[in-house]
Amino acid sequence: MTKNREIITPKLTVDAIVEYKGRIVLIERKNLPYGWALPGGFVDVGETVEVAVKREMMEEINVELLDLKQFHVYSDPKRDPRWHTVSVIFTATCNKEPKAGDDAKNVALFTKEEIVKMSNEGKLCFDHGKVISDYFL
Repeated sequence: MTKNREIITPKLTVDAIVEYKGRIVLIERKNLPYGWALPGGFVDVGETVEVAVKREMMEEINVELLDLKQFHVYSDPKRDPRWHTVSVIFTATCNKEPKAGDDAKNVALFTKEEIVKMSNEGKLCFDHGKVISDYFL
């Protein structure tokens, strides 16, 4: 007889690099860790990552995504200071101005140069500076 063992795995998340009028949408987080980040969140049980990213964008920035494409997966165990997460990153556009909702204290649009400066100043959460840098390569 085998014992039931709990399988411990990283938490699965989705984030999106959303462009609106040539700028990138970032949220200012309400909760720890504080700072600016790509909008995103956790994938619910029974949900695909594609459904999860669409739901998270409606909850956090109140937009429907256009031209949704999977970009990359980031899995460094140290990417989130709270616990080990694996994030599926998507790219998309939207056709209306984002507005803060859910876990977002604020939403703003940034240029590549502004985001690089924020990243260098340590104002971006998680590994989102690297994610956005990879996007612009």
